[in-house]
Amino acid sequence: MPITPYPRLCGINFDRRRRNFLAVIASSTLAWPFRSHAQQGDQVRRISVLQAFDAADPEAQRRIRSFLQGLQEFGWIEGHSVRIDYRWGGTNPERLRSVAADLISRKPDVILASTTLVLQVLQRETQTIPIVFTFLADPVGDGVVSSLAHPGGNITGFTSAEPPATAGRSLELLTKVAPRIVHATVVLNPDQASHIVRWRAIESAAKPLGVKVTAAEVRSSASIAPAIEAAARERNSGLVVLGNAITTVYRTVIIGLAARHQLPAIYPYRFNVVAGGLMSYGPDPVDQYRQAAAYVDRILRGAKPSDLPVEEPRRLELVINLKTAKALGLDIPAALRRQADEVIE
Repeated sequence: MPITPYPRLCGINFDRRRRNFLAVIASSTLAWPFRSHAQQGDQVRRISVLQAFDAADPEAQRRIRSFLQGLQEFGWIEGHSVRIDYRWGGTNPERLRSVAADLISRKPDVILASTTLVLQVLQRETQTIPIVFTFLADPVGDGVVSSLAHPGGNITGFTSAEPPATAGRSLELLTKVAPRIVHATVVLNPDQASHIVRWRAIESAAKPLGVKVTAAEVRSSASIAPAIEAAARERNSGLVVLGNAITTVYRTVIIGLAARHQLPAIYPYRFNVVAGGLMSYGPDPVDQYRQAAAYVDRILRGAKPSDLPVEEPRRLELVINLKTAKALGLDIPAALRRQADEVIE
């Protein structure tokens, strides 16, 4: 019986088919990662962050960590689903304008910003890119939004504005810690509408407390030392420091001068007390950055800033530094310690 060449021909056919099959598998395997990467790249969104801080400021880093944690809770991971461009503008308007223009040229999907100074710069640069702000004391008075309930335009966020009576509460708390105070210097920027509102509230609170109040106008870092030195010349004097970009960025300067002149002082935020200030009463900035992540998430998913109402602080916290109190020769009343949200030893 003749031997058929079929097995050899079949082997040739099988080898050819096997090579073709492996080639298809190989090409598909190589294609999958690139196709997957392209799809992932299409989903990467861009966030710009502009802050009136120095990049090395520990408070700035604390706030950004809170924001990133908030984003992660909504599924946005830096370097994967979102790319974030950080800029630290300080308090120089010219530098801020340059930095803001650079960020906007990158065409972000949304911008996270804080302080009135930064927002006013951004407003001049764009009326279309969505902006979420944190810690603006008076976004309506400063012309950032039309109203809290209906912000309008491309900007919304979270205000640090508590009821005006709270500003008077700060002076009351200061006199409880330092009952000998008969004069208080209020460190403020008269160009900020929110500071004028708080000044009037402090004036009203001062009368029944038997305290004379003086406004110290601080528009730049150069005016800090003269303002505090003038306060130190008053007998039994203290400080009420209102929050803005200047008093935040140069907080260690203010705290150092207050310590040198033995001036009891109350500040707006916890980080002032962590840095050595006597006490603070106000909202928590870190909490607002976490909340801001929720608004950024909604905007990235299609919401319009004009439809997201400006949120007010959820709570105010009282923080006291016992070490600073001791250095000033002050004894914190037991009742006030119990009221405090945090007492730093």
